[in-house]
Amino acid sequence: MITAIVSVQTDVATISETAEAIAAIEGVSEVYSVTGEVDLVAMVRVRQVDDVASVVADQVNKVPGVVATQTQIAFQTFSQHDLEDAFSIGI
Repeated sequence: MITAIVSVQTDVATISETAEAIAAIEGVSEVYSVTGEVDLVAMVRVRQVDDVASVVADQVNKVPGVVATQTQIAFQTFSQHDLEDAFSIGI
């Protein structure tokens, strides 16, 4: 599983509508409205690296209201939540 974090700048008048449209795209697991230099952060989870380009370049960037995106691909996941789940099943 490939995880990409996509920072999205939007037209401020359409943040909610843009977030909902992005969240409806297959491969996008969550969309967060955030503070700071960008308006939204979308989590993309797909099977192959090439699928990231398909989701971001071919779909997210074409959503009305999206002004710009910046994508980061995660190398490794570190999560206390994941560790707690693993220990609870005896791993």
